[in-house]
Amino acid sequence: MGESADSARQRDWARSGVTALTGHAAAPMVPPGRGASWARECADALRRASGGAIDVDGAALLGERAAFTGMRRSGRTAPGGHTRLLPTSDGWAVLSCSRPDDPVLYGALISDDMTIDDPWPQLERWLATRTGAELDERAELLGLAAHSVTPPPRSARSPAGVPGGVSKPDDATGPFHAGISRATRSPRGLRVVDFSALWAGPLCAHLLGLGGAEIIKVETTTRPDGARRGNQDFYHLLHGGHRSVTFDPADRRRLGELVASADIVIEASRPRALRGFGIDAHEIAAAGASWVSITAFGRDSIRIGFGDDVAAAAGLVALDGAGDPVFCGDAIADPLTGLTAAVLALGEPGVVHDVSMAQVVASTLTGEPSAACGRSGDRWATPAGHHVAAPTARAVRAVAPASGADTDVVFGEL
Repeated sequence: MGESADSARQRDWARSGVTALTGHAAAPMVPPGRGASWARECADALRRASGGAIDVDGAALLGERAAFTGMRRSGRTAPGGHTRLLPTSDGWAVLSCSRPDDPVLYGALISDDMTIDDPWPQLERWLATRTGAELDERAELLGLAAHSVTPPPRSARSPAGVPGGVSKPDDATGPFHAGISRATRSPRGLRVVDFSALWAGPLCAHLLGLGGAEIIKVETTTRPDGARRGNQDFYHLLHGGHRSVTFDPADRRRLGELVASADIVIEASRPRALRGFGIDAHEIAAAGASWVSITAFGRDSIRIGFGDDVAAAAGLVALDGAGDPVFCGDAIADPLTGLTAAVLALGEPGVVHDVSMAQVVASTLTGEPSAACGRSGDRWATPAGHHVAAPTARAVRAVAPASGADTDVVFGEL
């Protein structure tokens, strides 16, 4: 007999490095759903479309940043340290406090002066007497990455279906899976203009670049990619070999010309932000480009979010022995979305892909529960017997350019 579907799912999670990052410090856990298997399938589709040029282990990409940073699992604190799971009066919530302005905004949330160095005790006391719905409403108004959490059930349920709702919902198997079959365009020679930042969008661009696409990273002169301040090796891995352009927000003409020259545009902004520069996604797509829009909860939503809090809000949390949620991996919504977006980008051109990070994550939760790992000799193993691997990272092969290093050359070519 062949390997069971659940054993294969556990194998993919164990090899990805995500299991080692999931659960309390004392012992790892297998996350629910089949996110690692989906990541592997996306990488297989990219390999086929690129004729083998994009040759990566999709599951291993999910834990790659932690391999560079040395992050560890820490239960209800995300490996990155800036996001926590806290109880509400009727369940659980996830709150991110990673931006400099977050303590002030959280002070507005709880109507009190916030302790800047350690806001968590105040937030925990406030949440204990509030419902998740009240948090959602107030956090959305304030622009906070804070959400109620609906943990998955402790035991298997009927599968929720294959991923769906992202681009063209006209296939019975769902557009994510349809996207895999439609990813037939080689990225070689395509021009990719990448407005995104942090991890999901840059990973999408990086993968296309591995397949031979020309990647032009675009930042404003006043707001560079925040990931430049993070781990330098990881930043170089994702951006090495690309070109970097910065623009003054007042220079709409050159920016419009650059976008018009693109075969694929990647962005992670609210639609009105780029419309303010005279750029309309649907007009660009109608002219033949593929437009990949990556947001936390969809282009029509004003809610914000980052990889850890979006994943938890979408239900990707493991349940410990007490039935309480713990984080799964490091900002896992980011790499899951980056892989999915890269596959969609290599489908039929002329489409605006509305890629919601929360929807990508939720679509991988097909009914399989989380599970505790046990000892197998001197190693941890999943219930199906697969040894738990630590996160791994690929070698850095090129240095990323400084912000704006190629501005004059790129604009001079237009």
